[in-house]
Amino acid sequence: MTRSELSDRERKVLEAVIRSYVETAEPAGSRALTRRFRLGVSPATIRNTMADLEEKGFLSHPHTSAGRVPTDKAYRTYVDALMHVPELAVADHERLLGDIMAGGGSAIEVILRRTAQSLGVLTQELGVALGPRLDAIVLQRLELVRVSSEKLLLVLTLQGGTVRTVFIEVRGEMADTVLAEVQMVLNERLAGMSLSDIRLQLGIRLRDVQTTAEGGDLLNIFVQEGSALFDLPASSAEESVVLGQASVLADKPEFASGDAMRKLIALTDRGTQLATLLRQRASTGGMSITIGAEHDNALLGGLTVVTAEYRAGALSGVIGVIGPTRMPYEKVIAVVRHASQLVADVLA
Repeated sequence: MTRSELSDRERKVLEAVIRSYVETAEPAGSRALTRRFRLGVSPATIRNTMADLEEKGFLSHPHTSAGRVPTDKAYRTYVDALMHVPELAVADHERLLGDIMAGGGSAIEVILRRTAQSLGVLTQELGVALGPRLDAIVLQRLELVRVSSEKLLLVLTLQGGTVRTVFIEVRGEMADTVLAEVQMVLNERLAGMSLSDIRLQLGIRLRDVQTTAEGGDLLNIFVQEGSALFDLPASSAEESVVLGQASVLADKPEFASGDAMRKLIALTDRGTQLATLLRQRASTGGMSITIGAEHDNALLGGLTVVTAEYRAGALSGVIGVIGPTRMPYEKVIAVVRHASQLVADVLA
């Protein structure tokens, strides 16, 4: 059902019920709505309208209360057709920017961790962030460091400050001059390319290189093993998900039961599931809001996930919050949307 399929009175009463329930966590009754909102009709008329909304699936009627609470369908209609997302307050902008930039320029992982924590504080929900896929990240430079006579460490510095290391097995100790020669060649031929492009083009890029015999032997290792050397599983699902403090949710009545809290802990402990959820949202671009039963995962029943994509060049991922369906959607959406732009600006 869309906004056009609700009467003006039904829209006003539905919005009032949602606002009341979000603010108080108590089922909304007709008299309470009359006192709190200027609906211009009697409690009896509000009561009848609420009954109509319940029949249409927008409200439910807890057994222990005379009031009504919104359903997932109500929140979806509210988000899509009723609410107005304001500009972010200046104080919230300054808090976000200050938190993200605390300590100056840093690696992507650190920026995302600060962002997730700041989102949690500002929204009082669980802040989440997903790091970018390393395949799309551009190599800025690499270094070859001797570890032992038969082992080298390849140090990759990627766009956004991410650093990854890979061990390389060699046959016998190589001179420092050889390492310096090969390092210079690799940087000249590969720097500025994405990791996926490097894996595809490595043989072509190194085909006509003129080096010493020892340098040629080392470059051959890169040609033969390039697919593995530049395929970085270090950005695994679990590692690329960053969480804020789950403790901000502890005082919410939705988590008063042990079962609800156990589901939340299970969700946050299973990094792969959460990463899959967030990665799917990254492919859609822009804002994404899923509510309660809209999720395929049973662990997300009763929860809303609000995310926004951040993008800076080849880097892209998502940030957002997870919380109960009873959340202040206007503020949450405004904060998440603004934070995604700030993250993109910082990474760029």
